[in-house]
Amino acid sequence: MPPMELAGRTALLTGASGGIGQAIAHALHARGASLVITARRGEVLEDLRSALAGERVESVVAELTDCDDVERLAERCSSIDVLVANAALPASGRIGDFTPEQIDRALDVNLRAPIQLTRALAPGMVERGSGHLVFLSSLAGKVVTARSALYSATKFGVRAFAAGMREDLHGTGVRVTTVFPGFVSDAGMFADSRAKLPGGVGTRKPEEVAEAVVRGIERGKPEIDVAPLALRAGAFVSTLAPNLTAPLQRRLGSEQLADAIVEGQSDKR
Repeated sequence: MPPMELAGRTALLTGASGGIGQAIAHALHARGASLVITARRGEVLEDLRSALAGERVESVVAELTDCDDVERLAERCSSIDVLVANAALPASGRIGDFTPEQIDRALDVNLRAPIQLTRALAPGMVERGSGHLVFLSSLAGKVVTARSALYSATKFGVRAFAAGMREDLHGTGVRVTTVFPGFVSDAGMFADSRAKLPGGVGTRKPEEVAEAVVRGIERGKPEIDVAPLALRAGAFVSTLAPNLTAPLQRRLGSEQLADAIVEGQSDKR
């Protein structure tokens, strides 16, 4: 099964109003794809559509916490070739500091919406014998640190769901890619928090996340980490021995960093 060429294909991109989403939109569009871009903020979507010269771009305002909105979005995009499930809420903090409504919002946007969109869109891809599902997880979907219980639960869930779909869709012509960004500079949740990383902890740019999305589709990559080597290595070791690496993370100041991120993200729950 050859990987998909993006030229002439149509992609649905959720979370298109954020900085990482906009970078993904530009990257997909530059490869010749037509786009359906969606988010809650219609004015930002229109600005993005204008930046792409309005060609091969349709904007759809949708609230992913609303089941009816998700269903309408899926119906409108029933014939797409590519789903890029990028939308997410930060969900950083101690679980007791969240309201029940904030917990539900994080679960709805980060996990339920990608699952529901996949349920609605994947059968059409299978019927056509071609398609690609891309899920934006996070290194927090491989490694749990302080204050990340809820966020990591959603991102571990995304990884597990994608892995299961990859097996279920084997041999159908539909591929599945999961992208795992680490700390991203210039745009996205971490950048918005304005937290300062310890020395030696590197970042990646939104354009590198976007390039990973394109690479996953065009090369058929199942999983791609977007982070410096040290972070990728740390994540790998942590998955093998989480109980040994957790004390090291604490000694390196993970709790202080987590508290700084929470402070900068609490208004976005």
